[in-house]
Amino acid sequence: MTKLTVTNRGQVTFRKNVLQHLGIKPGEKIELDLLPEGRAVLKAAQPSGTVDDFIGLFAGKTKKPLSIEEMNEIAASGWARKR
Repeated sequence: MTKLTVTNRGQVTFRKNVLQHLGIKPGEKIELDLLPEGRAVLKAAQPSGTVDDFIGLFAGKTKKPLSIEEMNEIAASGWARKR
């Protein structure tokens, strides 16, 4: 069992091996479910991304915008598993 120390401000720092075991990376969120008898369950929070978050994800990261025809060609070749 891993023991952690609570600071005066009520904060706890999780050791790297604990975070790795839980699959939590820096900047990610965690969920804590409080259970009866002073117990809790800690787990990595599932990302809550939306389509709106995805749109524009790569904006400004390409050198040349693609035409609709080029996008359709790429989509069709990917669908057919051709590369």
